[in-house]
Amino acid sequence: MDFAALSLSPPLLQVLGELGFQTATPIQAQSIPVLLQGKDLVGQARTGSGKTAAFALPLLLKVQLQDRRVQSLVLCPTRELCAQVAGEIRKLGRRMPGLQVLVLAGGQPIRPQLEALEKGAHIAVGTPGRVMDVLGRDALDTRRLATVVLDEADRMLDMGFREDMEHILGALPPRRQTVLFSATFPPDIAALSRTFQKDPVRVTVEDTEAAPPIRQVRYDAAPEDKPAMLLKVLRHHLPASAIVFCNHKATVQELTKSLTDGGVSVDGLQGDLEQFERDRVMAKFRNLSTRVLVATDVAGRGIDVEALDAVINFDMPFQPEPYVHRIGRTGRAGRTGLAISLVTPRDERKVEEIEQALGVKLEAGDAAALEATVAKAGALGSEWETLYISAGRKDKMRPGDILGALTGEAGGFAATDVGKIEIQDHISYVAVARRVVRVAFQRLSEGRIKGRKHKIERVR
Repeated sequence: MDFAALSLSPPLLQVLGELGFQTATPIQAQSIPVLLQGKDLVGQARTGSGKTAAFALPLLLKVQLQDRRVQSLVLCPTRELCAQVAGEIRKLGRRMPGLQVLVLAGGQPIRPQLEALEKGAHIAVGTPGRVMDVLGRDALDTRRLATVVLDEADRMLDMGFREDMEHILGALPPRRQTVLFSATFPPDIAALSRTFQKDPVRVTVEDTEAAPPIRQVRYDAAPEDKPAMLLKVLRHHLPASAIVFCNHKATVQELTKSLTDGGVSVDGLQGDLEQFERDRVMAKFRNLSTRVLVATDVAGRGIDVEALDAVINFDMPFQPEPYVHRIGRTGRAGRTGLAISLVTPRDERKVEEIEQALGVKLEAGDAAALEATVAKAGALGSEWETLYISAGRKDKMRPGDILGALTGEAGGFAATDVGKIEIQDHISYVAVARRVVRVAFQRLSEGRIKGRKHKIERVR
């Protein structure tokens, strides 16, 4: 179905055209008409199906820009996912003058978020814990709130947010639209729907319809041989961007060290990292300054990286469902994904359950090809390094300002020397070619961006 047939406003259709989106995905085609009618909805679709736009476009269509009070609230399981959802809403609403989308999430001071609420926002995207905190301070005016969306509701339940979710839904105006999006539909989700929704429309997109093409490969190894096998797998497939999943924090630390010693551009993501450090790790991974990220399922929640080449299960998950969540991060936007599993004899039962649940057989990897792989020095290093800049969106910093500072007369670098630029609320990150990063750091430190000096750091 074309977006033009979905009763969207001219500004939204203009942005969709600018972004190259002509045809709605199945979840969008089925959900948008229901949401525009104001009905409650339960949408079941896996990650990568286009569900964010499925609820974002109706929210934007119904926003009253002249009324700067929160009209829609989106709950997400993690701060990273909040930032991604808010970014998508801002992108789709960029032709709506004065639109304010606010992130209410933990891991950063609450005071700036409270001040932003006082100034006024149209749409809030938040984690259950921080939204609970804001409601407890009577800082969130819900009188104009018309729609609440629970994004990845099953994961919020998995993370122990059930009581928070129920408290938040109970505190919101009863005359509202309640929308649940979930990859799965366990009994807890059904109970939540029965309690807080009114005659919801159920929209289910079958996995075969939404699933990206993912090649699923297994390599067999003894437990003690897995670290060496992982290095061979990486050297053979040479992914520009890959996530390696482990079941334990200690394994993350051990693998990060062994891969670093093997010449791999790698970082570890653990649940006990400070939020500031986690943000830096993720910024480097998103802009390809780090090629391989090692993480546990808990630490990896909310990771959603564009164009992820491969997901590697260093440890097989204990259930099929986490396996589906893991591999769903590769194979986006029509590209074939790659999911590799390192299988020990003790994992055979897990593999059988996964194959039965997914209705597929994991392809046996070519072990001989791995052994024949030539270990090229630097083949798994990164050509990029990340610079931190102490100003962001709230300071009126824009990607073009940073690009101009680096490629203009004062910087003198070629555009090809500058990679991805990421603007957050009060900080920014930019990837710079490693061969010129020292000079780029010096020139940005000594120079000015938009006429002002900023603190610049090389993110190690």
